Amino acid sequence: MKFQSRRICRQLSLFLFSAFLFSTSGCQSKYPDLGLGMYLYRDTRDLVRFVYDASLVLQNEGIQGIDQFKDNLTKYTTPDYYLYIYSLDGTNLFHGGMPELEGKNLLDVTDKNGKQITKLILRAIENPNNRHGWVHYTWWEPGKFYPVPKSSCHFKVTSIDGKDFFIGGGIDYPHEEKEFIRIIVDDAVERINREGASAISSIADPFSEYNYRDVRVFVFHADGTALISPVVNKQFQKRNIVDCVDEAGHRPFEKALKRLNEKEATWEVFLAKSRYQRGLIKKSLYLRKAFLDGKLVYVGAVTDLPQPP
Repeated sequence: MKFQSRRICRQLSLFLFSAFLFSTSGCQSKYPDLGLGMYLYRDTRDLVRFVYDASLVLQNEGIQGIDQFKDNLTKYTTPDYYLYIYSLDGTNLFHGGMPELEGKNLLDVTDKNGKQITKLILRAIENPNNRHGWVHYTWWEPGKFYPVPKSSCHFKVTSIDGKDFFIGGGIDYPHEEKEFIRIIVDDAVERINREGASAISSIADPFSEYNYRDVRVFVFHADGTALISPVVNKQFQKRNIVDCVDEAGHRPFEKALKRLNEKEATWEVFLAKSRYQRGLIKKSLYLRKAFLDGKLVYVGAVTDLPQPP
């Protein structure tokens, strides 16, 4: 009798433990392979989930699923972001924020800075290095006048009826994720290794995916002279980047190059002034090695880190 009681207790304990694991896993169990751990901010993770969930509807129901989006606008158009769907020729099929765009071909649409948004998206969804199809540009908030910075994620979808689409959604005034610059720097490295000197002009192009907001992919030689400057001023090309110091007197480039003696990529934190607040802020430098026509070069970009309140 005692043995049976102990067995029942063990079984009950196992059941309760299993229930606990299930309850604590929460919504993460629904997204085991989505790679959300790469993001620092909840807003970014929530957006990826939002677009991914909608992509499953489109995948399973095909173009008929668009009617479901239109019939449930409050679900797919929130105060934070909205959904949109395009065919791969650039025709808008559904737009939760601006329904007046539906039925129009926006393949050649550009933002106020000249970025060809749809073409950048079409490249992003085919880029295995850009898992969630991130594109950064300037757009309008629905019902507002002034264009704002935006980051959007996208999924390419082949529906059950064999048709191809891309589906996306974006965040206005987005947080600057480290993953965003990891994507463009890694992509620039692959391009330099593959194309050589012809890749430099494409990476330096201000309308390309390698330049957005305050982020700019730069390239410099081992002696510190720039091929693509971190700033627009071409006179900066002759300055030794490695000798640059931050606001605390540290040499982030010099430290990063030492780390790269033993690895292919590195992150370095440094301090900078901000036009938005009085104190210093933390920034992160991501740097990688590449080989341009057989010669070692360094490719990098800088972004903001989460700041204390």
